[in-house]
Amino acid sequence: MGTLLHLKSLYLEAFDDCKPEFVVILLKIYSMFCVILLSMAIYAFMYRAFTGFEF
Repeated sequence: MGTLLHLKSLYLEAFDDCKPEFVVILLKIYSMFCVILLSMAIYAFMYRAFTGFEF
């Protein structure tokens, strides 16, 4: 749990004192989009690995 809190603090510190504000919002949306895509890719890989599909 400590690692997740550390990553959260790093994420929030990365956007401190950034201007203009709309760029910060766009970067946060983009980072969430990347997390979603990465989690989908990991899920697809794990699904293929555990159900025995050939690669």
